[in-house]
Amino acid sequence: MSDGNGCAETSRCSGMTVEMREGYEGTGPGAITPDGCAVELYERLSVGDEPDIIAAAVPAGAHILELGSGVGRMTHPLLERGFTVTAVDESADMLNRVRGARTLCSSIEDLDMGGETFDVVMLASFLVHNGDEEVRQGMLRTCARHVADGGCVLIQREGEDYHTNVPRERVDPNGFTIRIASVEPAGDGVNSVRAEYVFPDVVWTQTFLARPLTKEQFESALEEAGLEVDAYLTPDGTWVRAVRTS
Repeated sequence: MSDGNGCAETSRCSGMTVEMREGYEGTGPGAITPDGCAVELYERLSVGDEPDIIAAAVPAGAHILELGSGVGRMTHPLLERGFTVTAVDESADMLNRVRGARTLCSSIEDLDMGGETFDVVMLASFLVHNGDEEVRQGMLRTCARHVADGGCVLIQREGEDYHTNVPRERVDPNGFTIRIASVEPAGDGVNSVRAEYVFPDVVWTQTFLARPLTKEQFESALEEAGLEVDAYLTPDGTWVRAVRTS
């Protein structure tokens, strides 16, 4: 845990070998996390408008539990906006890049902080679309378990055309191309998605399993975990604020 001075703790999974999750793969230089993310890639990715969306949806200075923080792409802008952040990731390599936040190395679905709760719990990066329904529900139960009374959970969903408008790509303002190269059925309503990140000097790829969710399916999954939608925060419905039902 924190040492009381705002310094990050030593990651609990340091020195442990974490196996690649089944159906996930990553290629390119540097460390690759269990879900196929390349650590060096995420150090290069810029943050978009997510911190502004988050800041507008929660109280100023709130303590945020960020689940799946990675290298701190959103952590650091949130800290700059005056929030306190506890960053959770299952990759020690990712957490070693986080600065200024308390860090915990754990899978999201297994996280249990012994009754500690937070003003805001955040589950971004489309993690709610995990292909394994048990893992997804474990993540949502972690959210419900760690949000304080009167607090909220912020969840990032996929856009409606995420699995159908393929292949597609966009050029980032920083000069690299992000491409969703393919989406292939993997059984039981799950798709295998291949993403490519093309820089002038290097290419990374990630293959992962994702389960499309209609609005009704998404809200049903929340209900099963003891949560309900409080508000859809963006016109496309990709950012949601949820609260506990009891």
